[in-house]
Amino acid sequence: MLNGKQGVAAATRESVLAALDVLGYERPVKLRQRSAGLVGLITPELENPIFPAFAQVIAQGLTRQGYTPVLATQTPGGSTEDELTEMLVDRGVAGIVFVSGLHADTTADMQRYERLRGQGVPFVLINGYSDKVRAPFVSPDDRAAMGLAVTHLVALGHRRIGLALGPERFVPVQRKIEGFTYAVREQLGLTAAQIRQLVQHSLYTLEGGQAAASALLERDCTAVVCASDMMALGAIRAARQRGLTVPGDVSVIGFDDSPLIAFTDPPLTTIRQPVPAMGQAAVRALLEEIGGTPAPHSEFVFLPELVVRGSTASVPASVPSVAGRTEEAGYPTAG
Repeated sequence: MLNGKQGVAAATRESVLAALDVLGYERPVKLRQRSAGLVGLITPELENPIFPAFAQVIAQGLTRQGYTPVLATQTPGGSTEDELTEMLVDRGVAGIVFVSGLHADTTADMQRYERLRGQGVPFVLINGYSDKVRAPFVSPDDRAAMGLAVTHLVALGHRRIGLALGPERFVPVQRKIEGFTYAVREQLGLTAAQIRQLVQHSLYTLEGGQAAASALLERDCTAVVCASDMMALGAIRAARQRGLTVPGDVSVIGFDDSPLIAFTDPPLTTIRQPVPAMGQAAVRALLEEIGGTPAPHSEFVFLPELVVRGSTASVPASVPSVAGRTEEAGYPTAG
């Protein structure tokens, strides 16, 4: 196979060669030119099922166009995004797709992407926008997503709605806060000070969601909107630890509509990221860049969808608070 023998499927050959590249083996001289068909895909991790979902859609799109995807994943204490980028560039990739990378971190140095552009490597970025990076971006409409979640919960009678999300330095987090703030101010008439009490930052993990939801339940929230499905599962755990039922006492909304999330207990109401459309758009934009017709330095924004399942319900008639109170804590009782 490695000596270029006939009778080996092209896709099989490219997959094996890609694996050899990642492992650091030298290609046989005859086959080195084939690296022009490789495209790198860098994700922050694979524990959150939304990242494998993106990887699958993007890999399928690239394969259909004759390219071989090479998945490079950051791991705690392992390779950084910069190291993975350097490795892929050294392997001669035709382009790179970044999913939820440093481009989404407002405190990161965006010069790394200008340096990559200077090396002549086309790239596309998913989730997170920076006006300092000249490249196509693909994002869900985080602001609209929060509007959908709040509108759904207000219609169910909820007035104390909390927002659990990741660190504030990330662009998607900032946009979610903007959308949430606008929605609760317009629909519930809350003040800026009241809204600040409803926003809790943590980590994008199950444990992070549990910690954030615990803080929000301490403030007598009857519903929690989470910035990821993993955080939402943590929020459900936090409610149950307090002897509360979901959705009987507390409603929970996730974000992503990750694979298998419809089969949780209860099935999770969530905001669906349009992963197939976003992944296909990223592939199209990258192939245009590779083909010498650069896509505009702009952001392709995709409208998310509210998927109502079993983790949201009408607000309970009497709201059990952590301190044994049932008063409204300064919040309006009507929309």
